[in-house]
Amino acid sequence: MLPSEFDFNTSLNQSPALVDFNAFTTNRMLKDTLHAYGADWAHPAALKFGELTGSAAMQQAGALANKHLPQLHTHDRFGNRLDRVEFHPAYHEMMALSIQAGVHSIPWTTDKYGGYLAHSALSFLKQQVDEGVSCPLTMTFAVVPSLQINPAIAADWIPRVTSNEYDARFIPWFEKSGVTFGMAMTEPQGGSDVRSNITTAVHAENGIYKITGRKWFCSAPMSDAFLVLAQAPKGLSCFLVPRFTRDGIKNKLYFQRLKDKLGNKSNASAEVEFHEAWGELIGEEGRGVASIMEMVRHTRLDCAVGSAATMHRAVAEAIHHCHFRQAFGKKLSDQPLMRNVLADLALESIAATTLAMRIAKGFDDARQNEEAQHFIRIATAVGKFWNTKRAVLVLGEAMECLGGNGYVEESVLPRLYRDVPVNAIWEGSGNIQALDILRAMQKEPASLEAILHYLKNGMGNHSLLDRHLHNTAQLLTGNPPEQQARAIAEAVALAIQATELIRVAPAPVATLFCDIRLAEHRSLTWGALPETPVNILEQTIHQAFEPGV
Repeated sequence: MLPSEFDFNTSLNQSPALVDFNAFTTNRMLKDTLHAYGADWAHPAALKFGELTGSAAMQQAGALANKHLPQLHTHDRFGNRLDRVEFHPAYHEMMALSIQAGVHSIPWTTDKYGGYLAHSALSFLKQQVDEGVSCPLTMTFAVVPSLQINPAIAADWIPRVTSNEYDARFIPWFEKSGVTFGMAMTEPQGGSDVRSNITTAVHAENGIYKITGRKWFCSAPMSDAFLVLAQAPKGLSCFLVPRFTRDGIKNKLYFQRLKDKLGNKSNASAEVEFHEAWGELIGEEGRGVASIMEMVRHTRLDCAVGSAATMHRAVAEAIHHCHFRQAFGKKLSDQPLMRNVLADLALESIAATTLAMRIAKGFDDARQNEEAQHFIRIATAVGKFWNTKRAVLVLGEAMECLGGNGYVEESVLPRLYRDVPVNAIWEGSGNIQALDILRAMQKEPASLEAILHYLKNGMGNHSLLDRHLHNTAQLLTGNPPEQQARAIAEAVALAIQATELIRVAPAPVATLFCDIRLAEHRSLTWGALPETPVNILEQTIHQAFEPGV
């Protein structure tokens, strides 16, 4: 071809953008777990929301909200306090569509079994568009159990929390059709050690306190109310602190600055001061950690789900790209080594999705079954620990599958890569989760018994799994020291993943997982699967993402 015949306006051999697809129907594993775990009734809602979240318009909204970042306005031009955060319209669009879909409310508004499963499926779909809106949506979903501790507070707030109307107006909460929640726990000197908090709460009257102090991270500062930890006379306590008092007066919450974070950019996180702010006690004085842990337990579920979702989106981008891109005479997806890498990544994504959805099922079961309550006490921390760790590794390899096209900012992968570590850090980093597992084993023996019972029931399906389940049970019952806490979390995570894949995934896929992830000497890199029939590798890839479906 002569130089004059080049088309300088068209690039050849480029994969099309992954847009205008149904994020639910292309994810066979998400569909299969929803069906296997008894929440088929949520399929129509997931189908509808999957079409929306896969649309070019929604993908563009996620990009815009992360490009045009939240802006804090502390004062107006006359020097009056404002303490308002301004968001790009795309952020509000994503919030409105997610709330209309019931992402935050469905476990609390349905009387059918599987409310948590439905919530987790919808959250999974929403997370793939934008990490930032996950924060206020998750906290609004998760606050309900804490609010229920105080019946009077619950009566006032829960109908607005579970409303499917998004009302972003900066007005008193009791004038709004729907509200969102945030939280403020950590302080500069303590971080995860909230018992070292020095913010104080002085009783004023009738359960109302004046709160004074400083919080290092206030999540979603434009929320209508926050759960806040402060030291009361009887110890660390939990308070509901609204943006406006019951008299309709702006509360004395003063935002100092927004955090300049690695990722999660579309969501604002603020440093805040309380100057005798109006707060209402939730639960009993001195029981603040127990009260707010009701919320934290639910947010940890969403961390496991969100990490699985981000992992899936990255793997989907890699599979999609390799399905179209050609090199050395054939499609990348037909190149043996690349197929091996994609199958390995798909296997990890499938297992993460299954782990997250099995924990969601545990939350549903816990409404009817005491043993399930004990099971999720440990399993939730396990899922949060494992999925958030694995997601970081998957994102790096998925980006490499796209090469330079995955490294440039026009691709969604750099944003996903920056976003994914937040789930490992928020609501307790890896060590906190691992130590929480040990604490539960020691202080709540019924939770250990529930996990051991689960391991026992998984026996007899695969020789490597039997060995792993036996070794895991021995590790759990051997009075393990603190330094083994992470090893315990990993062992239990793999046990649940393998057990559940045998139950819900195609047999060749489940067998491949057991053969690879439970081998005595596992590979430390992606794409080092042993010789496996091509049809099984392709089945594994399509179980994670089916291009064109």
